[in-house]
Amino acid sequence: MNILSEILNASGGDTMRQLGRQFGLDQRDTERAVASLLPAVSGGLKRNMAREGGLSELLSALGQGNHERYLDDPAALTEPDTRDDGNSILGHLLGSKKASRDAASTAAQETGLDLGILKQMLPIIAAMAMGSMNKGARSRNLQAAPPQDQLGGLASLLDLDGDGSVADDLIGLAGKFLR
Repeated sequence: MNILSEILNASGGDTMRQLGRQFGLDQRDTERAVASLLPAVSGGLKRNMAREGGLSELLSALGQGNHERYLDDPAALTEPDTRDDGNSILGHLLGSKKASRDAASTAAQETGLDLGILKQMLPIIAAMAMGSMNKGARSRNLQAAPPQDQLGGLASLLDLDGDGSVADDLIGLAGKFLR
């Protein structure tokens, strides 16, 4: 399942309904907002995974937080900690507030939705995307980054095509989630 589908279907749709209520959007506009903001998040995730140490950092981040709660508990979306966690995620993935503002601006142009609402939604979408990645990692038993000296064992586990490199496998795996 990809990240967009995971988010749209989280908790039987209750998570999306909560997100819409939180920002005063109907279901259609909520889905449009998520679909238009998610490419910036997934693009940042792909860029980070492709750089040296990116995989280890991602697995560590997934192991440090209970990100799944953003999909499993719709009420969690209204907590200030969710926004703060999402802003931290965005800072890591996009690198700057300007990049976040640009992502929201692009989404506003694509959807016609209010820029202010999309700026406020973006950190929550980032937190939800990490929740989806966390679910995917757990389902593949990739729960947390191991100590550096054990990374080799993880690498052999993740080398799905046996070519000696996990980068192509993880980018492919992430691509399945990020579509």
